Order: sequence, then C-alpha cells, then structure tokens
Amino acid sequence: MPAHQLAPDITGDPADTLTAERRHLAASRAALRAMREHAQSLSSDAAGDWVSQQILQALLDQRVAALADHAGTPLFFGRLDRAADDDLPGTIYVGRRHVHDDRSRPMVIDWRAPVSRAFYQASPSDPMGVALRRRFGYHGGDLTAYEDEPLTQGVTLQHSKILTEEIERPRSGPMRDIVATIQPDQDEIVRSELGRTVCVQGAPGTGKTAVGLHRAAYLLFTHREKLARSGVMIVGPNRAFLSYISSVLPALGEVKVDQTTVAGILGDHSAPEDPAVSAVKGDARIAPVLRRALWMHIVKPAEGLLFTKGVNRYRVADHEVREIVASLRGTTRYGPGRTALAQRLAHMVLVRMEQRGESPDDRVQDAVARSRPVKQLVDQVWPKLTPQQVLHRLFSDPEFLAAAAKDDLTASEQALLLWAKPAKSFRSAKWSAADGALMDELADLIERTASLGHLVVDEAQDLSAMQLRALGRRCRTGSATVLGDLAQGTTPWSARSWTEVLTHLGFEEGAVTELTLGFRVPREILDYAARLLPSVAPDLAVPQSLRPGVGSLTVRPASDGSLAGAVREAAREALSREGSIGVIVPDDSVTAVSEALSHLEHRVLSPDSAEEHRLLVIPATLAKGLEYDHVIVVEPADIVDAEPRGLARLYVVLTRAVTSLTVLHARELPAQLC
Repeated sequence: MPAHQLAPDITGDPADTLTAERRHLAASRAALRAMREHAQSLSSDAAGDWVSQQILQALLDQRVAALADHAGTPLFFGRLDRAADDDLPGTIYVGRRHVHDDRSRPMVIDWRAPVSRAFYQASPSDPMGVALRRRFGYHGGDLTAYEDEPLTQGVTLQHSKILTEEIERPRSGPMRDIVATIQPDQDEIVRSELGRTVCVQGAPGTGKTAVGLHRAAYLLFTHREKLARSGVMIVGPNRAFLSYISSVLPALGEVKVDQTTVAGILGDHSAPEDPAVSAVKGDARIAPVLRRALWMHIVKPAEGLLFTKGVNRYRVADHEVREIVASLRGTTRYGPGRTALAQRLAHMVLVRMEQRGESPDDRVQDAVARSRPVKQLVDQVWPKLTPQQVLHRLFSDPEFLAAAAKDDLTASEQALLLWAKPAKSFRSAKWSAADGALMDELADLIERTASLGHLVVDEAQDLSAMQLRALGRRCRTGSATVLGDLAQGTTPWSARSWTEVLTHLGFEEGAVTELTLGFRVPREILDYAARLLPSVAPDLAVPQSLRPGVGSLTVRPASDGSLAGAVREAAREALSREGSIGVIVPDDSVTAVSEALSHLEHRVLSPDSAEEHRLLVIPATLAKGLEYDHVIVVEPADIVDAEPRGLARLYVVLTRAVTSLTVLHARELPAQLC
C-alpha cells in the first residue's frame, strides 16, 4: 500500500499528517514496552506465604503475556476526533489494547472500551459525538496510509479502500483478529450483554467465528473479575480448527481462555460404531432412560441397621431405612444421596442413644456414618456407581434396558443399543464418541458438573442433542455464544433449526441472529456453492458477498488418468500467487493426492495437527471452519458419495476459498452444480 492518504484530508498536509501519526505509533510502542518492562520488574516475594506467591506470580506472568507487542500487528488501527464537549479526550486512538504513558495518559484506547464503540457504529446520521473517523493502513507493523471519514450531517461516506484491502489481505498461518474491520451488525453481537445467549447463524465468509471470539474478548474486558473466577471456554470441532483460531485471543491480550473440543470435554473415545447406533445414543430421548437406569440400582433394604458400641446395641428398623431411602430418592443427585443416607442412618442411631440418656455430639454422628455397619448397608441399598458401570449394564442386559427405556425407545432402537458381544466388565469395554456424552449425562446425575462464566460453541449445528446437553450444563449461567450454519450440517443428527439447538443446550430464551453478508468469500464462488442450498438448507436465505471476485472460480474437467496431473498443475499455479493454499480432497484420496504432489513441498492436515505450511492437503471432513486464499477441490462427486449428507459437506468445501477456487473433476459433477 503506498505511503500516502487514500481520501481527501481535512486536517492538513498529507505527508505531515502521516509523519505525525507514525510518531504517535512509535511513541505508543515505546509506552507499551515500558508497561511490559514495569510488569516484568514486579516481584511476588512480598505476597507472604508460598501459595500466595505462586498465585501472584501467575497473575504477573499473565499480565506480561497480555502486554506482548506483536511486531507485525498494528498497535492501533483507527482514530476518532470528537466533536462532543465532555470530559473525554478530543482525539482517541483505537487499538487492540490499552496503552498509557508514564503519567497514565491514554495513548491507545482498547477497542472494547465503551468510547471505542463509535469507531464501529458512528455514521453521518448518528455521529455519536464524533466529527472525524480515521482508518489506518499498514504493511506488517508499519503505518503506510490513512483515510478520513467526516461524520457530519448530510455527508455520504465513500467506500473504504483500506477496509477492503484489510479484509482481502492474503492470509498465511492461523486466523487473524478482525478488530480493524468489524462491521456494525457484527459489533452489535460482539457487545451483547454477558447474561444473554446469542446464537449466530452465519453463512460462509460472514465472520461468525471471529465474531464469537471477539465477543469472548469483549466480555473478558468488560467483566474481568467475574469471568476470571468462573472461566471462559471455546469449544471447536477438532484440534486442527483450534490451532487455526489459536492466535486470535492472545493477539487481543487475552491469554487465559480454555480452548478445547467436544472430545476434549467428554473423553477421546474412539471405538468404531454404526452411525445408526450413534444417532440413537445422541437423541435427547435417551436422557430419561439414563436417569431411570441410574436410580434403578437402588434396592429395598432386606433388613435394618444394627450398630454396636461397647455393650450397647442400637437398631434402626428396616421400614425406617425404607422411609429414609424413599425420601431421598430422586430429590438429590445420586452421589450426595448416598452421603445423605449415611448421615440420616447415623442420625437415627444418635436418636436411639439420646433415648437411653446419652449425649452424643456431631463427631459421634460422623463416626457412626463412617462405621462399617452403616457403610455396608449403604453399599447394599444405594451402591456406589460410575457412569461406565451403568452403561455397561444398560448395553449388556436386555431386561434392564427395556425397564429403563419404557416407552422412550422403540424395541428396534433398544436392539441397536445392545452389544452383540458384551464386554466382560465395564473396565474392559470399548467406548464410542457417542458414549462419551452418555457418560457425561450420568456423571452429572451422580455429581453436579461445574459451570463456567461464558461458553463459545462453534459449528454447533453438528452436535447431537446429548452433546449439546453436556455443553449446556457447563454454562448454567445462560451466558453463551452459539455459532454455526445449518447449511453446513454434515452429521446424521445435524440440527434443522437453532430453536432445537438452544433447547437442548438449555438456553431457550437465546436470541438468534442471522449473518448473510459475506466479506471474505468472493461472490462468484459463493453463488456457485449456493446452488447446493435448495438441497441442503432450503429455508435459509441465500448468502450475499460484498466482493465480486470476477475470475475467482475455475471448474476444470479432467480424465481419470490426468486428474493427478491437473492437481499438480493447479497447485503450481496457486504457488505462483500470494497466500495460503488448501487442496481439499475426499478422505480416501488423501494418500493418492499427496503422492501426486510429492515433488512440491506440502503437508497433510490431520485432526490433531497444527500445520501452518503454505500448501496443505486437507481431508474434506476436516475443512469445516478453515479458510485458505486459494482452494483446489478434487472430485466433488466422490466427496458427495462418501457420506449421507455429502452435499452439505461439498457446500462446506466449496466455501473455504477467499481469493480463488479451482474445482477439478474426472467424474460428472453433482447435478446441482451443472
């Protein structure tokens, strides 16, 4: 980008203005460096005891990490010249984090601060107290240009070239933050209140993932103390996706946010399973089945309790034990119920002691509750259980499953759940990914699951009802950001509506917002992919793109024998251009395509990899949520044929490109694309 202003300047000579802004950038970087050095100089020794020192040192380390200056990232990207006559500074620089000088005067204001909202929302019709908005252009970390937008009544804003170039800038490596390009409708979502659950239906290229991450950063800034205690968690579809988004929050100064997958929460269970079985296990109707299966382990006592202390014997009759069990059953979680049963039995013993003129205290009751006779009776009546034990019995015993299922599951569905060859014990059983959600449900019925302060769930449309329930109970506060695209649902249990998703999460009052205007995927590519929408999501609005992208799409037929050569040629063409390259192929063609590209340096993306290589071969099932400057899609028909919702998978694959898309095929294209 040339080092000159891109729009008429209303404040003076362009060269002098640019020089002054560069001086402010240099001074701001120096101030940030001083803030970091000051944080590094602080010691935890004064905290007193060792534990306090460790806690304080961890906080200091987080502070130092948050003050990191990323050399290739602009420290500020905007400026507001205020017209309002109030206590705020007349000139405000908006950037990724707050920076002040040695006298605590602000040099850069955090983009999340209330005063910064005008940078995203102000317009000539509502200037929000701002006379002039200035956008800065950068190359790497160097300020190279600026644009001025006067925000006075009657002025028509011109299209921002800086904004366009920032959105279209070629990408290599992980996802970048979008603080410089947040649009008004995105900003409304980002600044939603903490107590709200926001569900974002986002078409490809609308920035829904970035919006979700920026909302997490905004909430951490606005509710720092509260969320520092309760925690924020980002849940993505796989480790490759998490690697792709991993640098966004740290670039915004937020280094203490957990990022994980559903498997990371529910356990990495990988036993193969028929999709039809997984579908039954993922259905919300199995939740009451699990509840009954757990509580069915409680049995009526065959006899009462006899407690001996010295020469004294104290009895609790069997009918009294039954009454205690009946009063506790179903009114508490299973684990606390066991504890309460032991305490109630011990209390009855203390009553017998007092009836004989003794004066036992609480210590005696605790000792009785821990005594062998009480433990034996509790284990007999209310046995200690693990989720694995309950599932093992449920899937191994047809009569037990039928009693637990009642009318919630059909006979054929029960037959699907039963193991053909049951494992000898729960310890030797092999569990599937769907079983992980069932075990989590049971674990919560046994002991309450801890809740977070805020939860961000991406690609939520692909989660089963039971997986959604597992995530929902980790955010009982109702503060969540739910992201996805119904058109990109590729699992057999993919949601058909966001109302359904929010209900399973337990956030029925959540607000659904639809983003249909794309900024990244060129219009020519998006329109081509949208031909699939009537088949995969007919009720969704057709997405639109601000970028025409003329010439961005190439559809190239090839014979079977020349497909490998076509892949090599397309890869060479892409390598001659700037930006990242993703060669997306049917999963069973990964090896063959990688061999075809053996003369070119490349890597194959795996579910757990963190590859940042410029040329990647990507299995179609891993492409969701990722994007590349140049995408080469190999054999669309094979991608469609590989799974029941293959057309939805193809829609995902075709919308990963932000500069160019090349479609290579030897077979006939799916009819929807012809």
